Amino acid sequence: MATRLVLVKADGSVSIHADDRAYKPLNWMSPPCRLDETEVEGRVEWTVSASRSEDTLRIVFDEVLYDTTHHLGVDPGLVKDGVERHLQELLAEHPATLGDGLVLVRREYPTAIGPVDLLCRDAAGSTVAVEIKRRGEIDGVEQLARYLELLERDPLLAPVRGMLAAQEIKPQARTLATHRGIACVVVDYDVLRGLDDLSLRLF
Repeated sequence: MATRLVLVKADGSVSIHADDRAYKPLNWMSPPCRLDETEVEGRVEWTVSASRSEDTLRIVFDEVLYDTTHHLGVDPGLVKDGVERHLQELLAEHPATLGDGLVLVRREYPTAIGPVDLLCRDAAGSTVAVEIKRRGEIDGVEQLARYLELLERDPLLAPVRGMLAAQEIKPQARTLATHRGIACVVVDYDVLRGLDDLSLRLF
């Protein structure tokens, strides 16, 4: 047994944290999922089951040191600044950089849990939701997956596919994105700014 922080969020997700992982959990179950609580040999046991697969997370509590609930209110969304915000502006001006025939519908498209960076249409007229990061990591994929789930409920937008655009995409994030059906695109910030002439490159 080890001391752990277990978070259950309003969206139904469950995550387990230790002191040495910053914000990244040791294990987690993304929504939609179901949490069942039982008692086994005097200890509380949680079984968290994914709704769309057979994945299961089992948590056994030997002792509860602290139990509290906090309501965080309406999420205003993240405010991007610096390079990340400039990337969003540049890609909004040149959406075809992300894929042939891609056109911008709107920047900062609102959802109940925050705005999608770019909402676009592809050459076939299908909706594409784009999440933009300087560094593509697992949390960015999870964030985009939550947006996609909400956007799919709008019959005027569905079907909606997702795209993660970043200067660098971590292998774990790429693997998860592929599993979720989300495309990954690595973008060159200097090329977008027009500061990097490809004709002058040796490699």
